[in-house]
Amino acid sequence: MSKMIPMGMRLRRLRTQRGMSQSALAQALGLSPSYVNQIEQGKRTLTSHVLVRLAKFMDVDVQQFSDDEDTRQAAALQEALADAPEAVALPELQEVAAQMPVLTKAVLALHRRNMQLTQRIEELTQCVEGTRDASAPRPPHAAPYEVVRDFFFAHQNYFDSLDRAAEELASEANASGAALAPWLEQRLARHSVHVERVDGSSPPDKRRYDPDARRLTLSARLSEGQQAFQMATQLALLEMNGQIDELVRALELADAQARRLARIGLANYADGALLLPYGEFQRNAEGMRHDIELLGQYFGVGFETVCHRLSTLQRTDAPGVPFFFVRVDRAGNISKRQSATHFHFSRTGGACPLWIVYEAFEQRGRILVQHAGMPDGRRYLWIARSVTHGHPGWGQTPQQFSIGLGCDVRHAGRLVYARGLDLKDPAAATPIGMGCRVCERTDCTQRAFPFAVRPLEVDENTSAITPYGGAGKGV
Repeated sequence: MSKMIPMGMRLRRLRTQRGMSQSALAQALGLSPSYVNQIEQGKRTLTSHVLVRLAKFMDVDVQQFSDDEDTRQAAALQEALADAPEAVALPELQEVAAQMPVLTKAVLALHRRNMQLTQRIEELTQCVEGTRDASAPRPPHAAPYEVVRDFFFAHQNYFDSLDRAAEELASEANASGAALAPWLEQRLARHSVHVERVDGSSPPDKRRYDPDARRLTLSARLSEGQQAFQMATQLALLEMNGQIDELVRALELADAQARRLARIGLANYADGALLLPYGEFQRNAEGMRHDIELLGQYFGVGFETVCHRLSTLQRTDAPGVPFFFVRVDRAGNISKRQSATHFHFSRTGGACPLWIVYEAFEQRGRILVQHAGMPDGRRYLWIARSVTHGHPGWGQTPQQFSIGLGCDVRHAGRLVYARGLDLKDPAAATPIGMGCRVCERTDCTQRAFPFAVRPLEVDENTSAITPYGGAGKGV
């Protein structure tokens, strides 16, 4: 299927939603009606000049005409249909995602509902067997963190109103000449909020706010930069409450937990934007070729904070590299994932063991680089490093994570980490996948589970090097 056809379909769908004829749209864009018709039929490309005019006239994001969302939805469909009786080829799923987006969302919603019901059945079984407390609260129909995560992805991990408001606050802080942490404490005092620092024998909460007493308690174990981060979060909840509420209302969430999670996520987004204001941070990121350690030294923040902020630089008039950000633990659990573009993180099962984020645990504190290729032919540049959170006393375990930051290989030339890599040769890329159950590769010696939609070839007379052989040609 031609890549032009989905763009034409999106244009036709947008035009009909606005109740416009082809002639009216053509006149507004300075084109002939026949030209618009050919675009909608997939016979002409939607050029960048026409796209800019269209976005301005209809007040839409140009990302609506990117195939990034289709790629992500097709990958999600592949995962949802992993247990289907008959395999569905990826090109067919890509066509469904591009041409029938409403149906795609419905199928994915049914899949999520099925997973939740399966989980509930397992919990009820445990109750009957006496291995689970029947009075324990039931999980909601939709996992709140998944709803909020999809909300952030739909916005490309960028919220313009919060970002610009935070940038204005950063300008005020810089103009004052004071260090950021003392300035934030003084700013909170304008809201009659008193900041206290406490310590104890066990790790205290990093931040606790008492709205009645107007008291913000911070852990004395936090560094000055970490204290600034927590104070900025509280300031965002106070001064940007209107913008945060407006964004949360747009979600139309019935679940109170999801609303609270969304508020916290947006407040954390705002404090990151305050500590690392967009314009200054992006200029330095480009100037330093996205050297994460140099950026951390310049702004006085940690490796994870820099990586997270890099994944949010999608301002329309000054976009940065569209990064994906991920934080995993040793067991493979993904506790943070942010994506400004099409990379799809698996929701079920473990991620690919060949992914460099796991190797980072073996080389603590060292930045590792990987040129990686996915089964669909897309290639990426990944940077990973292990980090440790907190410095607890004897007998207490610190938090250990691996931070991964990736981008499409076409942007790799803007990164210092691409130096010395052969990015033009697809064969030079390490073959990785989203996870064994949904990975199509048949020649992977690291496979832990069979590909769910391909029948097994079991031969008791053969012991193959590659586990779980399957019918069909390898990828």
